[in-house]
Amino acid sequence: MNSLQLQSVQVSPISSTTDLPRLFRLQRVRRVSSAGPRIPRISSCLASETKRKADPSSFGKPVSKETKEVMDTEASVFVQTYARAPLVLKSGRGCKLYDVDGREYLDMTAGIAVNSLGHGDPDWLKAVVEQANTLTHVSNVFYSVPQVTLGKRLVDCSFADRVFFTNSGTEANEAAIKFARKFQRYSHADEKHPATEFIAFTNCFHGRTMGALALTSKEHYRLPFEPLMPGVTFIEYGNIEEFMKTIKSGKTAAVFVEPIQGEGGIYSTTKEFLQTLRTACDDAGALLVFDEVQCGLGRTGHLWAHEAFGVTPDIMTLAKPLAGGLPIGAVLITERVAAAISSGDHGSTFAGGPLVCHAALAVLDKIREPSFLASVTKKGIYFKELLIQKLGDSPHVKQVRGFGLIVGIELDVQGSPLVDACRDAGLLVLTAGKGNVIRLVPPLIISEKELEHAAEVLRECFSVLDANTSN
Repeated sequence: MNSLQLQSVQVSPISSTTDLPRLFRLQRVRRVSSAGPRIPRISSCLASETKRKADPSSFGKPVSKETKEVMDTEASVFVQTYARAPLVLKSGRGCKLYDVDGREYLDMTAGIAVNSLGHGDPDWLKAVVEQANTLTHVSNVFYSVPQVTLGKRLVDCSFADRVFFTNSGTEANEAAIKFARKFQRYSHADEKHPATEFIAFTNCFHGRTMGALALTSKEHYRLPFEPLMPGVTFIEYGNIEEFMKTIKSGKTAAVFVEPIQGEGGIYSTTKEFLQTLRTACDDAGALLVFDEVQCGLGRTGHLWAHEAFGVTPDIMTLAKPLAGGLPIGAVLITERVAAAISSGDHGSTFAGGPLVCHAALAVLDKIREPSFLASVTKKGIYFKELLIQKLGDSPHVKQVRGFGLIVGIELDVQGSPLVDACRDAGLLVLTAGKGNVIRLVPPLIISEKELEHAAEVLRECFSVLDANTSN
């Protein structure tokens, strides 16, 4: 690799469509023999094993009886929608996870960018127990103090004037779709056919429910469920000229964009592109929607990812880290958009319950502290420097990119052998893009020492990519 780049939010270029792979996938479990499932041997002692070379021949060690029972039961009773890693996790503390056999792992996945405070954060745990002992659910027929408190806190620390709670990121995007459609109908009440169409971008991911799926570009996700919601146009992420030709007054209801594409391979936009979207949406009467389900709430070192670009949306969707692992989503909107929404236009039985909102307050209050965000920025810079130092000479590394603690290592080969080797060595990582990007989204509380360990394990495991290439 001749010119490995350390990208930051200010300088990250947007690659061409062919360089923006979209498909995110977890490592698929290999078919197992009748002898039962097998997993790699994984060291239970991270500190003492950092110099052990990953041995591809060690993959496929028999699993324990307890692990096999769990995996067999899952296979017999669950709809098989998940290609799970052959690992049964039992407990966690901080940035460490432990399986049913007591093996220890350094978690660089955070439940896919969810557990920003790690596992078992004492303040989060206190909030959950406190609220569980008080009131867990009442529905949205009634008011509850935690829900109102969280809503006000989100409004106070964002561009938004109003908030709507959901149970997940895809639900938040479904609500944003409805709000955009209703806004256009409300704003153009005298028109027979107000704007109903949407613009999204190549390699984007907005969810798996039918409306959000219609806004997700990857055909692999879409084809089995077509026909989807009509009126969605996908254009190249970052292509200003194509976008300007596509957006139409009276046709385009809203533009959905991720400031940083996580599942797509850790690609960031630019200030110029987002500002162009903002201006064009204003001129066309369309709404600008930022999907910050994965990149929002501190992961970039900014409370909201779009703050780094100095551009604000009309709507922002949130979810993953907000309640520290409990299911929640949120749609933040301006007063102008909220004016179009009336009682009964949307709703949810479970969304914004007292338990999940009280937990979310504990998470939000910690992450929004300036010192916390500054530490994320500092650790993110340090981690990327470490990765470049340790991996930069590998011919398999095309680029290290991202900012804050959402980092991608783009490879010239598939990353699954490296994921297996890292798991064998006690390090949990994810893939992104077409499976050729190693995605690193650890808990935001991770220490520099743990980041150093992660980088060293990655370095030691890189030899499996050579073996995979030769095969």
